[in-house]
Amino acid sequence: MTWILASCGGTGIPASGNMASGGDPEEGGISEVPNPNPDMAAKSGTPLSTLQRGHETYMLQCGQCHHYMLPAKVDTDKWEKTMPKMIRHAGLAPEDEKAVLAYVLAVKKVGSGS
Repeated sequence: MTWILASCGGTGIPASGNMASGGDPEEGGISEVPNPNPDMAAKSGTPLSTLQRGHETYMLQCGQCHHYMLPAKVDTDKWEKTMPKMIRHAGLAPEDEKAVLAYVLAVKKVGSGS
C-alpha cells in the first residue's frame, strides 16, 4: 500500500497505529479509538479486515492534517459528507474512505451497545 500526503505534518503515532498505554485494553488501542477485533466485526456486520484497514488509515493518516475526531463524537451524516473531501486531500484511495467510515461507524455501534 502506498500513502501519498499533500502538505500535512506528522503526528508521532507509532507506525503500528497502536496507541496503547497504561490502563488500556490488552489488545491495544485506547478506549475511544479501539483496535478492531472479531467481536467488533461481528456486532457491526463488517469484515475484520475492513475494520483493520479503516483503523490503520484513521490512526496513521487522519491526524496528519488535523486533530483526531473521536468516533463517538462524530456526527454520522456530517462525517459521510466530509470524508470524500478529506480522503482526496490526503491522496488516499476510495477504499480507504470506505474502510475509515466503516471503522468509525463500527466503533459508534459497538460503543452504543447496538
